[in-house]
Amino acid sequence: MSRPLTQARLPSPGGARPVDAVLRFFPVLHVLAGAVMLFSPAFLMPLALSVFLGDGARDAFGIGFAATFVAGLATFLATRGVRRRELQPRDGFLLVTLAWTGTAAFSTIPLLLHLPGLSFTDAYFEAISGMTTTGATVLTGLDSLPPSVNLWRAQLEWMGGMGILVLAVAILPILGVGGSQIYKAEASGPFKDTKLTPRIADTAKALWIIYVGLTVACAVAYRLAGMTWIDAVIHAFATLSLGGFSSHDASFGYFESPLMDAIGVAFMLVAAVNFSTHFLAWHRRSARAYVADPEARWTIVVMLGSAAMLAAFLVAKGQYPDFLTALRFTAFNTVSAATSSGFASTDYAQWPVFAPVWILFLSCFSSSSGSTGGGVKMVRAVLLFKQALREFTRIIHPSAVVPVNLGERVIENNTIFAVLAFMLMYGVTVIASTLLLALTGADIVTAFSASIACVNNLGPGLGEVGPAGNFQGLSDFQKWVCSATMLLGRLELFTVLVLFTPAFWRK
Repeated sequence: MSRPLTQARLPSPGGARPVDAVLRFFPVLHVLAGAVMLFSPAFLMPLALSVFLGDGARDAFGIGFAATFVAGLATFLATRGVRRRELQPRDGFLLVTLAWTGTAAFSTIPLLLHLPGLSFTDAYFEAISGMTTTGATVLTGLDSLPPSVNLWRAQLEWMGGMGILVLAVAILPILGVGGSQIYKAEASGPFKDTKLTPRIADTAKALWIIYVGLTVACAVAYRLAGMTWIDAVIHAFATLSLGGFSSHDASFGYFESPLMDAIGVAFMLVAAVNFSTHFLAWHRRSARAYVADPEARWTIVVMLGSAAMLAAFLVAKGQYPDFLTALRFTAFNTVSAATSSGFASTDYAQWPVFAPVWILFLSCFSSSSGSTGGGVKMVRAVLLFKQALREFTRIIHPSAVVPVNLGERVIENNTIFAVLAFMLMYGVTVIASTLLLALTGADIVTAFSASIACVNNLGPGLGEVGPAGNFQGLSDFQKWVCSATMLLGRLELFTVLVLFTPAFWRK
């Protein structure tokens, strides 16, 4: 007679039976089921909008809610006898990865039901693009989609922006497990162990309060500038998450409003700054936190300086008649791409080639760590630059002791080594995905820019996937490559890649 599940022993150091190795991760499955149930109410906002407007998508969201909740509840009850324990670091990595891929799968339900011609590959691509705040799309005719469907797409970005698992951390005590390992696996940047509050749940709540407050302010600003309330909410969700989904095929070009462009630039810059810095500024009721944050200074200076440089460049090339007109377009599109938002107010791929390539380059590093942006983050770029300067100094003065500083903080060598390892895997990911796309028929411009756009969670690239196009023309295999690259970029590579190491699965 087999032992009850609650008495199952964890594998011993000397060896593990296959069943024990599986049971070891059952507590993760139990928490994952709770997270899925917590995700299910996300369907209710677009469901309510669909009922109110009568846009025909009501049943799709109703079925999506029911299916997600029932699946989560069934799994939760099936694993309720599992011995509860504090999540370990490896549990956090597995839980985060499964939560992102799993919730994206459930998110496809409304798309599949309301858009019957849509394949599962396309639906999953759209959903994971939203959850990772990439903003790459395979859909056309956005203007004619039901408003509830466009709201759903933007809402996925908004939830993914701060990280659905960070929200779950705030209420994990209800499930009987701690949340610190989940937060560490989900949080971004090399300093993710830094705590703003003594309890990690309080940290998550504080960050979400700021996130919600900024979203409301952005939506009100868009509404006052002339958007409808539905468009204002959709674009506020996509702006604060730096996701870039729009309810119009022409994105911000649909509105042709300098005021809306300016509001978008302001809030994208806010979202590109570390939310820990926003928390400190709010908690201390002082803007000194922004002055004291060297990463924030670099982020703002690089983006706005690039916008001014490109404006002068485009005027010199005769693309625009005067500097102010050029600045309007370069400021919006440069900040949008550099923050990995992906909105567009014009087809900047038609600018002289230096400009779109520079914009694509900025998306690799311009956002701050702890923001909703993608890429390697500004702090890593700054540390790499300072490490290079240190090596130059050591070549000239081999005995010199040259510390690497970030602001008033001396950076330890193990942090530098971690940054170098991250950059190595970032380069490997870009090269591997580019080669896979090129191998399967994409031209080199499309293959390379799509890889950069997906790993940076930017959205539009160049070539076939440029700001005036989308990812619809890619093959199913190419879309799965891009989907995997988006997930790797959003979870900062190692969270996912560690699952493929033998050491992860050994006791």
